[in-house]
Formats: sequence, C-alpha cells, structure tokens
Amino acid sequence: MAFSNTFDTTNQGSAVSNREELSDVLTILAPEETPVLSSASKKKSSATFTEWTVDALSAPSTAGVTEGADVTAFTDKFAGRARLGNYVQKFRRDFMVSDLQDAVESVGPAKIAQAEAKAIRELKRDVEATLIGTQDRSIEDGAGTAYGLRGLGRWISDTAGTSGITAPSDIPTDFRTSSDSIYDISGAGTAFSEADLNDLISSIYRETGNSNNLMLVADTGLRRTIADFARIGGASGDSVRTVNYDGNKAEIKLSVELYQSDHGVVSIVNMNPDTAPATLAGGNTTFNDGYLLNPEYYGVHELIPMGSTRLPNLGGGERGFCDCTLTLGVYQPQAHGKITQ
Repeated sequence: MAFSNTFDTTNQGSAVSNREELSDVLTILAPEETPVLSSASKKKSSATFTEWTVDALSAPSTAGVTEGADVTAFTDKFAGRARLGNYVQKFRRDFMVSDLQDAVESVGPAKIAQAEAKAIRELKRDVEATLIGTQDRSIEDGAGTAYGLRGLGRWISDTAGTSGITAPSDIPTDFRTSSDSIYDISGAGTAFSEADLNDLISSIYRETGNSNNLMLVADTGLRRTIADFARIGGASGDSVRTVNYDGNKAEIKLSVELYQSDHGVVSIVNMNPDTAPATLAGGNTTFNDGYLLNPEYYGVHELIPMGSTRLPNLGGGERGFCDCTLTLGVYQPQAHGKITQ
C-alpha cells in the first residue's frame, strides 16, 4: 500500500482526522567547498581581457671585475619580460518562487530568500569548477561563443604535455610550469607517493625559490593517499600507522592537514568533489585530482562582483538572478603544480 504522507488517502476511516507533521527543517546534500575561490586574492578588473607581466632574474654570475674596469656594456633588465592575460567569464543563476507556492505554507525561511540563497551557493560552485577546470580561454564572437576564462588545469601545463594538456602558445616557454611540477598518475603507471609529493614541492622551489605558502587542494582519493603516508608497510588491514595523539583529549588524529616538507609547510584542503576536473569530464573513478598552489601567485579579478538582483513580479511570482563576471590571474605558472589521474 502506497502512502503519500501521514494521511492514508485510501482509507477514509479512523485515519481521516490524523494531522500531518512536516518538520521545519530543510537540508541540501551537496559539497559546498570553494577553496580556490575563497583563498584567491580579489582585485578589480576594468576590461574584458585582464593582463599582467611576468619577469625572471638572470642566472647568477661568478665572474669578477678587474680593478679600474669601466662599464662599457649595459643590459636591458626588462628585455625578458612577458605579458600574460585571461578573458573574463560571466556567471549567472536565476531563481523564482511562483505566486501559488509563495501562498502555500512550507518549511524553511521565506521562500524567495531561500531560493536566492540556494542560487548563490550554486553560483559559487560554478565559479569554483571553472577556476580549477582544464578549459582554455575564449573570446566572444557574436555567433554564440561567450567570453570564457582559462582554468588552472590549462595554466598549469608544460611544453611536453605531461598531463595530456600542452601549455598554451601565448605562455612563453621560460614561464611555463615545469614538467617536474606535474605528476600524471596514469602516465607514470604507479600510485602517487610521498616521494612524488616532495619532488613536486622541490621542483616549485627550484623554479621560484618560494614554497613556504603552498596549498594542496586534493580530491577525496588523493587526500586519502596522503593520509596513508603515515602508514608503515603492509596492507591497510594490518599495517602500522604513526599518529598524532592528544592525551588531554584522548584523541587520535589520522588526517593530514599540514605537511612539513624540506622546503616549507604545505596546507592540505579538500577539493569540492563535484567541481573536480575529472568529475566534470565524466570519468572520475579514483578521485585523485589535485593542485599544488601558491595563493600569492594567483587571484580573481572581478569586473562585476558577485551579487543578486530582484526582478519585478509580472504576475507569476517573485523572481531574480545572481551573477558575477570575473577572470583568473595566474601571475607565475611556474609557482604551481598539479596531480592528475
């Protein structure tokens, strides 16, 4: 017998006077983390194409200068500079509540406010998925192609195409991510190890001399792999772990949130599994996507800050939309790395 609610619609007897109860609680089951968007510095943009310059120091010289030697040759210290850029992308989510639904008593807060809050949460996830995506930038052409920003997965790529993605031609070779800063699990044919993580960190340090503020944004499978770095031999069922134990709280901590490497501390945060590049590509089976990022060297440039607009009720009910227009600036592609599956 099927029941649509507390009231048994097939029985007009004793149950006819039963009062329905619907708790005033509404839950939404979906990951909401946006670590890349949240950690990025925010800057104001004033055009559809945002640019920045990159530069590098020349190689150290050990040559001495003879006594009394005059300066007869001069070096243009700005000759090696390059200009990088990214197009903005417009994001939008609409929301509405029909006049009939608005009149009916339901759970949760005010219905239009509830719909608006949900749309904003969805919008933030849209932005996060695009920021960490592998898509290249695009320019609006008036024939259906919209402005699109280049994602981290495309910025963090090398000349050899180690992760299956070759660095865009507009990034000069001298400023592309090193192949040693990219680990492709399927290409390597072996599981990602602690030695591999240290190799990535060391590579970034060799390229930039700075790896003190790295953040590893890791999908669930990669996060679990890193937690297993503390495992000492054997299979998961019978191995020994080194753990952090707080005697005052009788607490054993098995997760890894900070990793102390030879070149600084790496903070480890969760990648939103719904926004992972492999998930959006439809082939996520191991959940091993990860980005090794230095927040000092990327940021979000906002042409239109994230906001919400209510529209007039034309008879069907309250409605509106939330939107933003922004782009991703990757100020030094060499300062970042990635793990792909």
